[in-house]
Amino acid sequence: MEIRVTRDTMSDIYFDALRIRNQVFVKEQGVPYELEVGNALEEASAVHFVLYDGGVAQGTVRLLPHLDEHSALIQRMAILKEGRNKGYGTLLLERLLEFSKTSHIDKLELHAQVSAKAFYHKYLFTEVGAIFEEAGIAHIQMERTGLAE
Repeated sequence: MEIRVTRDTMSDIYFDALRIRNQVFVKEQGVPYELEVGNALEEASAVHFVLYDGGVAQGTVRLLPHLDEHSALIQRMAILKEGRNKGYGTLLLERLLEFSKTSHIDKLELHAQVSAKAFYHKYLFTEVGAIFEEAGIAHIQMERTGLAE
């Protein structure tokens, strides 16, 4: 297994991330493509992580740094259906946390689908605020601070 990281939106790694996100969010969950991809500036500003197993892309997540560069937003965590329950999400999040620490990011935020909040609790993310709807799906804002310590 290997996790590749890129900021290059013209790279094969990025295109693998888009394929996974399209399959999971657009085709499986019915999120409109335009909403899922977001805007080009966010895509180009983000760090994209893709997990490969046997050379095949199975999962992705992106990290969007805030302007202060000491905080960031975790977005677009997606694992292909055939790769679920194999620990890929754990590997991706652990790599992202490691990257965040070495990048001196002290605070991470995310909008977790409510069905995934227990996963993030295991990594010391806490809920902030009330449940809200995003792209027609119930979410909860979560955050973790103290990474750079």
